[in-house]
Amino acid sequence: MAQLLSVDEWMNLEENYYRKGSWNSMMRKVAEFHDKHDFESSENNGHNMGYRIALTVEELGEFAAAITKGKPDEEAAEELADLLILILGHSLAMKIDLESEFHKKMAIIMQRKSRRGNLGIRVTEYSGE
Repeated sequence: MAQLLSVDEWMNLEENYYRKGSWNSMMRKVAEFHDKHDFESSENNGHNMGYRIALTVEELGEFAAAITKGKPDEEAAEELADLLILILGHSLAMKIDLESEFHKKMAIIMQRKSRRGNLGIRVTEYSGE
């Protein structure tokens, strides 16, 4: 199966190509959400990355507040789900095969050594030098 990138491509995916909990299932649901609200329309601005980044910052703040204020795990989980939905939507807006990019990046970072920073362990190319 060719890599699906657009909302329309995901919307045309036949149900037998995905199962609950799979990458395709999640992407299909996010595509349905984008289709329902016509995010691709320029007048709705739903695929404008500046707008989408602002929404992501807002949701990240809500997740951080849930963690730092000691809210129940269920609230933190809901905010984390909001972030995942937005990230998956970013890949639709940008027509990026995020699943492939995920696997490529994991292959790279699995080769890196970890470093201890001021706040904890990091796995990064940055050496601080």
